[in-house]
Amino acid sequence: MHNFLRLLFFVALAVTPATAQRNIGEVRVEVDKNTIPVRVSASTPELNTLALLAFNAHGRYKLVAGGHAYDIRFTQAAATQVRVDITKGLAATSVAAETLTGNTARNALLRAADVAVAKTSGLGLRGFFTARLAFIGERTGKKEVYVADLFFGEAKQVTRDRALALGPRWAPDGSRVLYTSFYKSGFPDIFQIDLGSYQRTTFVSFRGTNSGARFSPSGRQVAMILTGEGTPELYISDAQGRQVSRKTRSDVVKSSPCWSPDGSQLVFAMEPGPQLYVMSAAGGAPRRLTTGYTYAAEPDWSHTSPGKIACTIREGRRYQIAVYDFSQGRAAMVSNAPFDGIEPSWLADGRHLVYTARDKNTSVLSILDTETGRSTRISPVDFGAMQGSVWTP
Repeated sequence: MHNFLRLLFFVALAVTPATAQRNIGEVRVEVDKNTIPVRVSASTPELNTLALLAFNAHGRYKLVAGGHAYDIRFTQAAATQVRVDITKGLAATSVAAETLTGNTARNALLRAADVAVAKTSGLGLRGFFTARLAFIGERTGKKEVYVADLFFGEAKQVTRDRALALGPRWAPDGSRVLYTSFYKSGFPDIFQIDLGSYQRTTFVSFRGTNSGARFSPSGRQVAMILTGEGTPELYISDAQGRQVSRKTRSDVVKSSPCWSPDGSQLVFAMEPGPQLYVMSAAGGAPRRLTTGYTYAAEPDWSHTSPGKIACTIREGRRYQIAVYDFSQGRAAMVSNAPFDGIEPSWLADGRHLVYTARDKNTSVLSILDTETGRSTRISPVDFGAMQGSVWTP
């Protein structure tokens, strides 16, 4: 029971409020010389609002009415098609003209916006606007799993368990989501939702606590934390929750396992502290990462920049987001907000991430630019959104 309560301390980060702040999830920063001024417009009010929202959330760009480096125009070409026209400077030199097809006009606009980023960023950045989110929301008064696009369009509630749900994580192909829920047994079990049929199945339900499930990059394995043998330990199963094998053995709490981009290693948090540790997915002795902070948890390993791991650290009385850089052998705080920042999840460009911004009354999901510290709220305040997990098509 003692170990169960200790494990729930880490879970409580996601559900326990912290400090009060009016503009939760928003941090504005000074525009620097590396920011590109762009004029952005679209042919319908709905698409125009979405286009402005997207580029406002990107730390590489500054929205301007005039004096722009690029003019980016989106035109709805068909029910599910959007054309993007990009010109450069006052001479309006054509840079690109392309028509993108999506599932909806909204999705097509986001695809076209990703093309615009690739054509104009000058850094070879991959666009991240077409990312999808799995997250926990409280619109019904209960913590349920939802999925939506990055800007909370077409949001769908995918569980109706009426029980505490935690930690949704995508399968690599975007077809399924794993999550922890107190549904049925009243204890934490791991469930899987098929996003085609919305059918829920039990993934693992061992004695004790089952949590932190996360697919490997190949989708053939799942890492998780189980307490069936007493102490919370790291286990790996196949994609069906079978062939479960134990990978750690020590009398301290482990949490939040995450795979390296090539699937050969795992990073996770472990007491005391906790601190971040890396180990081979095949097993062996964990190696501590020296972050420079007394508390480091909730790691997320960047697939775009394999030398970087985002994590939650404690700085003074608040939680903030930091990035551990293998080349430097330390972590640097990348948020500096007057509210808590927790639960980071990398976006496709390896520069931005989604995280939970939290005060004593509210939690929202925001996009953080790790280079500038700029934070932009993306979820409605009344959604109570938290624990965002990113999937990129």
